[in-house]
Amino acid sequence: MNVPGPLLLVGCGKMGGALLGGWLEAGLEAARVTAVEPSPEARAQLGKIGVNCIAAAAELAADYRPGLVLFAIKPQMMDAALPDYARFARPGTVFLSIAAGKTLDYFAAGLGAAAAVVRSMPNTPAAVGRGMSVLVANSHADPAQRRICGDLMAAVGETAWVEEETLLDAVTAVSGGGPAYVFLLIECLAEAGVAAGLPADLAMRLARVTVAGSGELVHQSDEPASQLRKNVTSPAGTTLEALNILMADNGLQPLMTRAIAEATRRSRELAS
Repeated sequence: MNVPGPLLLVGCGKMGGALLGGWLEAGLEAARVTAVEPSPEARAQLGKIGVNCIAAAAELAADYRPGLVLFAIKPQMMDAALPDYARFARPGTVFLSIAAGKTLDYFAAGLGAAAAVVRSMPNTPAAVGRGMSVLVANSHADPAQRRICGDLMAAVGETAWVEEETLLDAVTAVSGGGPAYVFLLIECLAEAGVAAGLPADLAMRLARVTVAGSGELVHQSDEPASQLRKNVTSPAGTTLEALNILMADNGLQPLMTRAIAEATRRSRELAS
């Protein structure tokens, strides 16, 4: 993985740690990364794998020149942290943020109007290398900077780009929150199994393995999800009876559409 200049990782929690793990597996040298991480325990673990660790941006040398600064901190922490990194807003440095709700205009206000900024919305399956990240860049991010940001996110899964930043609100609702909806499906499927008479532990095992296996099947298959559904559904069989409920006018689709609309609305509120 070719990153021009040092890489500064601000925050190494679950998502930051998942990204770092993906980069190292992709061949990035640990010594190229400096992590700003307040947790002494986390710094100790990072140090063991060769990552440079500091507790705060003030510890960075005056002549430190990162090629890329990645913000992997919670959105509510960004206001306090951002001013410490404005000094790196110069030609040759791109800022990549995975903080939900913090817009390109927000970073322009905090880093300077000429800063090259890319936003990305990943999701938690990045922890197992199966994430989905959607990116958008401002006009100051050149093609090479866009490419390296895409490569960094691709180290933990698939990527896509959009040109309209407002689409990230719907992305946040669909793929950002999507894992939670799938986990809820597992819970509901298991609970329904218990209601049908299964022992709770077996019902949960059936639900977990079925959803995990179905995800892998759709991942490997060239067929659309609709065809995979039809492949499971025998005429006049048991699956069809269940689908008649789930696909009714008041079934799963309108419920999911309403849920995504509400999550999209909330994402827009957070960005305003």
